[in-house]
Amino acid sequence: MRQAVMTSPGMIEFGEAPEPTSGPGEVRLRIKRIGVCGSDVHVQHGRHPFTPYPVVQGHEFAGLVEAVGAGVTGIPLGAKATATPQLVCGKCAPCRRGDYNICDTLKVQGFQAPGVAQDLFVTAAEKVVLLPEDFSFEQGAFIEPVSVAVHATDRAGGLEGKNVAVLGAGPIGNLVGQAAQARGATVLITALSEFRLEEARQCGLTNTANVRNESLAAAATRVFGADGFTVAFECSGAEPAMDAAVETIEKGGSIMVVGVFGEKPRVDLAVVGDRELSLVGTLMYKKPDYEIAVQWVAAGKIILEPMFSKHFPFESYPEAYKFIDAQGEKSMKVFIDL
Repeated sequence: MRQAVMTSPGMIEFGEAPEPTSGPGEVRLRIKRIGVCGSDVHVQHGRHPFTPYPVVQGHEFAGLVEAVGAGVTGIPLGAKATATPQLVCGKCAPCRRGDYNICDTLKVQGFQAPGVAQDLFVTAAEKVVLLPEDFSFEQGAFIEPVSVAVHATDRAGGLEGKNVAVLGAGPIGNLVGQAAQARGATVLITALSEFRLEEARQCGLTNTANVRNESLAAAATRVFGADGFTVAFECSGAEPAMDAAVETIEKGGSIMVVGVFGEKPRVDLAVVGDRELSLVGTLMYKKPDYEIAVQWVAAGKIILEPMFSKHFPFESYPEAYKFIDAQGEKSMKVFIDL
């Protein structure tokens, strides 16, 4: 089978690998679509702190069930499917209490373990999530990032009737905003990119603000009035956005840290303490988040199509990264077709 291996930053080698077989409790998937995410780009640039080389990338994906091992039931051959990419120990304190997404020895396929950039991929049946037959493979590959948004908005507690600010309108910020709306919140999404704000509007996020031209405080007053907002999702990984959230959110509010910060941000903890704010981290997802993500996409609560940027054939994997670098903020979701 075909396999793509990133041997060093920016260097992808294509070769043939033995076809894997599904053992007891395992499922073999024929990979059809891979989504390229920001973390993959960090690996491409040699800036991901927890990814060694060589690495087989790919953790956002959809495919077809091609074979099942002994003891596997309820997963029909030919079904569309995706799967969670986490490898966990099941023994540490977080795993024992059910928080395996923050396992002490967490490995993620595509980063610290081989991913799906190959024709066939074997995974544990318990990690497989079936997709509706009418799902496109693009929708299926998007379930992973949608699950990030499902999990982050769940970590915020009940959002029904609350005013929410989402800082950053890249794919994750866009999806977090949509997930917050799906949970009943009124959402304001901000960014520096007018292109990404237009993408957000096409996805149903009508309250937008370009913070090059309008401060978060002014935008919040315009959208929410005197009430302001009590929950913020920092999705940009940028210190100025975190500063704005701390300075602007209502007293007693919660700031969800979703974005990945390449450098340590300075946070005014005096203000955090004085205003009794909560800073809450959120990482990845659990399988129930995947299942909710599938339900919301199927029900039209999450709109994905405006974020489909471009497709590249498997053999053009390097060109996909060149496109992402060249397009910058105008690249939302690039797919690799197998």
